[in-house]
Formats: sequence, C-alpha cells, structure tokens
Amino acid sequence: MIKVGIVGGTGYTGVELLRLLAIHPQVSLEIITSRSEAGMPVSDLYPNLRGHVDLCFTVPDDAALSTCDVVFFATPHTVAMASVPSLIDRGVRVIDLSADFRLKNIPLWEKWYNTPHTCPHLAELAVYGLPELNREAIREAQLVAVAGCYPTAVQLGYMPLLEAGLIDPQHLIADAKSGVSGAGRKASFGTMLTEASENMKAYAVAGHRHLPEIRQGLNQMHGKEVGLTFVPHLTPMIRGIHATLYSQLLKSADLQSLFEQRFADEPFVDVMPAGSHPETRSVRGANVCRIAVHQPENADTVVVLSVIDNLVKGASGQAIQNMNIMFGLDERLGINHIATLP
Repeated sequence: MIKVGIVGGTGYTGVELLRLLAIHPQVSLEIITSRSEAGMPVSDLYPNLRGHVDLCFTVPDDAALSTCDVVFFATPHTVAMASVPSLIDRGVRVIDLSADFRLKNIPLWEKWYNTPHTCPHLAELAVYGLPELNREAIREAQLVAVAGCYPTAVQLGYMPLLEAGLIDPQHLIADAKSGVSGAGRKASFGTMLTEASENMKAYAVAGHRHLPEIRQGLNQMHGKEVGLTFVPHLTPMIRGIHATLYSQLLKSADLQSLFEQRFADEPFVDVMPAGSHPETRSVRGANVCRIAVHQPENADTVVVLSVIDNLVKGASGQAIQNMNIMFGLDERLGINHIATLP
C-alpha cells in the first residue's frame, strides 16, 4: 500500500483528493493537515466522507509527513515551497497541486506571483504533471507539479495541431469558461451566489497567472515560442471548464484522424465523433478531457472544443493519475469513474 499524506485538506482540491483516494485500492491515507481545523474529524467538515475517512485534521509537521511514501500539497501558492525541500531531502515523493513549481523561468514566476521564489533549484527538478505530455519523465520524478485547470484544457486541445506543425503558432486564441469552484473555497465577493448566479463575465483579460504556464507547455509542443491570447470567463456553475480554441491552418489535413490517432492510447482523453459539441456536464466528477475538432465551412480556421472538470482532470484526479504513473500502477486505478448525470 502507498502511504499518503495530504497538506491542505480543507479546500476543494483537498477534499476531492480525499474523495478519490479514500476508495483507491492501493492507498492508505495516513495524514491530513489543516492549521485552522486541527483536531476536527474530517467527516465533520465533509459529511460525504463519513464511513470512508476516519482521520482528524492535524497541524502540518514535516517529520510526520516524512513517514509517507508520497505527500500531496493542495495549498495556496508559496505554501508548498516552504516544506517541500525538507521532504525531498528525506526521500519523500511530492505531488504539488499549486503553482509553486510549474514554471521553469523563476523571474517569470516571481513576476506573476509577486513574491520571491525560495527554492528555484526544486523548480528545475520538478516534472510538469501533464501525463499526455510528460508521462515518461513523471515515472521517475520525485517532485511533480500538477498542471493547472485552464492549462490542462487548453494544452490538450492544441497538442495534436502543434505537434504536427499544422497551425500558425503565433496567432492562437483560447477562450475559456470556468465554474466558480476554480476560485477556491475562500469566501470572496465575486463568487457569492448573488453575484455569480445568472451572470457570466470575462476577467484577467490583461493577463492571467495561467498564461505563462500554458505558453510554456505549448512552446514545448511546438519547439519554439508561440503567440497566445488567453481570455478566461467566470460562469454560473460549480464545476467545469469549457475551452474554445482558435487557430489558422497552414496546410490541409484530416483533423479528425489526427486527433483520434494522437489520443488513441490516452485513457483520459476522449476524442468525440466529428461534428460533436462536448458539454461540461459530461465530465462532472470524472478524470476525463472530452475534445471535438471543427473546421467551419472547410475554411482555414480550426476550432477545438475542450471540456474538463476543473477539480478532477484539472486538479485532484490528474494528481492521482500522476501518482499512479510514479508508483508503476495502472494509470486508471482509483480514478476511472463515470461522470455524474444529470
């Protein structure tokens, strides 16, 4: 059994980790931390876990966490970098769901997160946790930086086109919509029911923190710098991301076959039949990215539709997918769930 610790068990990604790991057949949940809720039974805060998780929240302690085989960090940015060096030195494998180790360019990270990075050497060591892009490196990694939610939907949608060199890489447009859970569990005015319900709005048009992460991945696929316009939107739903991706063809190709072949062996990418329009509700609670590719009027514009559950394939499910790869397990183990409908 894999002994697992979770730092930051009270947020949405933390409780999603608990929900999925509690029924993982190769996992033993050992430690769940929360400074604010230390001593409280987990099931008191999240009653859906009654009968499945019997632990109480504890204050984070590196010595206790070092007894685990792997530790997940489901924390705000800058929290993981304070504890990860100690765990790495003790030989613990770490899977970080925050943005602390996603970017290789440290000055760029410091610019977007407006704070010094305290362990840049570990950012260099970290493997970016998008399995469809870095599976072999993830197998051997000691530190994995799980891909973000918007970056997962956007990168998977553009991946076949950039790898095949079929589109103009300098004029990519990603129009993405997210449910309010993407903002986290912390109370804020913009995510109140009376503010977010029956409303949709763009935000961070001048620049979103996920933009450099998305560019970094697309640059890796293309082999050179790409040009990307990324506009996120807040929508009145709890879970889900819908990314509509635009690009211009440089040469003709059978796009449907291209996508089907690229993702044929990917257990968590579903390329839908030609003409499909994937829905966010079709991936709710599931570790799946559903994709459809369109070429309107057979012109030179390609439109890719990509949907994920931001808390599962966009966060906690993908983190467990990385864990399965790291420990040599079937990649689907514990996360091969069918989406919930209605």
